[in-house]
Amino acid sequence: MSDLIAKAAMDRRLAEIITPVIEDLGFELVRVRFMSGTKQKTVQIMADRPEGGIEVDGCAAISTAVSAILDVEDPIEDEYTLEVSSPGIDRPLTRLKDFEVWNGYEAKIETTEMIDGRRRFKGILQGVEGDEVLIEIEDHGEPVTIGLHFDWLSDAKLVLTDDLIREMLRQKKAGGVDEAKFDEIETETSSEED
Repeated sequence: MSDLIAKAAMDRRLAEIITPVIEDLGFELVRVRFMSGTKQKTVQIMADRPEGGIEVDGCAAISTAVSAILDVEDPIEDEYTLEVSSPGIDRPLTRLKDFEVWNGYEAKIETTEMIDGRRRFKGILQGVEGDEVLIEIEDHGEPVTIGLHFDWLSDAKLVLTDDLIREMLRQKKAGGVDEAKFDEIETETSSEED
């Protein structure tokens, strides 16, 4: 399991529980985050179809199935809110394959360690080579393609650009996706039974 999908120990535990459920429904887990710093505990799940595109009905199906398995497994004490959503247009890049799929689009990448004096990289994705993410960045005004080992990444996401918006609109039109149902969040509150 990639740390980009599930960062903290609780995120990884939740991912172990919910991934099979989400995959059985024909979706992929993009990211899961458990947030407990506020009054209300929240589990945020981002999911997508392998070919891309999830609608409200898909989010609702995931919410229902995940809620049921979390009630059985009971990994979270007390009441929490479950949020299920699509990754959105400026989606997080959490799997190595994401960097290949979004080849040619602008992204922001952060690393866990300093690399050549920096942790943040912004540039055009150039796909993958082995376990390295390739990104074209500006170095003293010149474009340079560098490779970052996937395991070095702490965060990565697409940058919202006109090209990205055009591509997403093209995909929606080609797939016949109802835009009114796209990128919705399905929210459900669950409480632990005493």
